[in-house]
Amino acid sequence: QVQLVESGGGLVQSGGSLRLSCVASGFTFSRFAMTWYRQAPGKEREFVASISSSATSTNYADAVKGRFTISRDDAKNAVYLQMSSLKPEDTAVYYCRTFWGRPIWGRGTQVTVSS
Repeated sequence: QVQLVESGGGLVQSGGSLRLSCVASGFTFSRFAMTWYRQAPGKEREFVASISSSATSTNYADAVKGRFTISRDDAKNAVYLQMSSLKPEDTAVYYCRTFWGRPIWGRGTQVTVSS
């Protein structure tokens, strides 16, 4: 059973911080790149950040660059998204994703940033 489970979302004020976690099971986690996406109400799901296997490279959407940091801990089968200086426009459901024969998505965790 290939699974991704996100956690760490919540309600924060503008300027606050949250750390999201995604724990994987059912596959050799260390071999795969991991990606965070988000989907705001009425919008398409959009790319947020990605990290390669062995964490040799990372990529960020322009909207979050300099504020969010993606990292991984292969010993814990986990990928993290540290979010700082949060803005109301960051409000969305955040999902982690990998590809194992097909795209594998978590169920998502809600992040709400109030003005």
